[in-house]
Amino acid sequence: MIVDCAHYRAGRRQHEGPMALEQAAAHCAEDGFIWLGLFEPTAEELAQVRASFGLHELAVEDAQALHLRPKAEQYEDGTELIILRTARYDDAREEVDTGEISIFLAEHFVITVRQGIASELAGARCRLERRPELLRTGSASTLWAILDQVVDGYSPVVTELERDIEEIEATVFSGAIAPTERIYFLRREATDFYRVVHPLLAVVGRRLQPGKTPTEILPYFRDVHDHLMLANEEVAAQRDLLATILEANIAVISMEQNKINLRQSATMERLTVVATVFLPLSFVVGFFGQNFGWLVNHITGFAEFLALSICGLVLPCVVLSVWLRRQRRAAAPAVPAPTGGAPDTSAASAGR
Repeated sequence: MIVDCAHYRAGRRQHEGPMALEQAAAHCAEDGFIWLGLFEPTAEELAQVRASFGLHELAVEDAQALHLRPKAEQYEDGTELIILRTARYDDAREEVDTGEISIFLAEHFVITVRQGIASELAGARCRLERRPELLRTGSASTLWAILDQVVDGYSPVVTELERDIEEIEATVFSGAIAPTERIYFLRREATDFYRVVHPLLAVVGRRLQPGKTPTEILPYFRDVHDHLMLANEEVAAQRDLLATILEANIAVISMEQNKINLRQSATMERLTVVATVFLPLSFVVGFFGQNFGWLVNHITGFAEFLALSICGLVLPCVVLSVWLRRQRRAAAPAVPAPTGGAPDTSAASAGR
């Protein structure tokens, strides 16, 4: 779909409203340049544009496909294909939406093919039309306007990602457990955004080479490059910070698991002590509860009951207590003898 098509000459737009494709192709032979804007065009529309402006078939194929990284390609006819990745933060979903802009740049025409909702260029066109001194420099001015808008759009994304990371960071370093899935999702978003920003440095840096950009507009490209470097450094720092947060969150999870294991161990120890105490008692009670004639005939009074039953219950408890104390002393670490300190004067005292 053609969004807008205009002929620019001497720093001014030469007509109101978009012109037809055939009329735009005819104006390519005149002074100035044509800026044709397309949004998610069909294969038939791209074929018409290719036939009208003589674009390379490989360049048209690249404009139809989605790319993971920005790039720039120079063709034999002098046309340059520049692919940019756009980004926009969606507050409702707390996610980063990306788009793509393919730019066919030549001396007498600029064709932009937008893919995705995060690739709006109306603001860049209006801003450039208010700067006739930049429009006079030729088609390179449109590339600056597009790059400037795209790079400026990275800053809100960096800010919103930073806010999300700070929330996760505050949760983790407060000792609470953050959802690991959320951290992985933010790490993936930061990595994808890094692939959008970092390769663009080479594309913009190429425009700073001698002879690639008119001298009048070269400082504006340097400004875009500086903003892009800042965004790249911030995104790289966010990736590293998320890696640290992920490790810290895993450490918090391990600590919580260790606390649970310690509580379970303490509970098992108490249950083991109770079972150990009641085991000999159960044996004694069970033994004396048998209907043997010897037991029945010999327990004829209260004295025999105390001697055989109560003492039979107390004696195993005493033996068990003595055994547990010896085991505890044997397991206790030995205290090493001091290696320094005051000299032993016992022998001297004994001599005196």
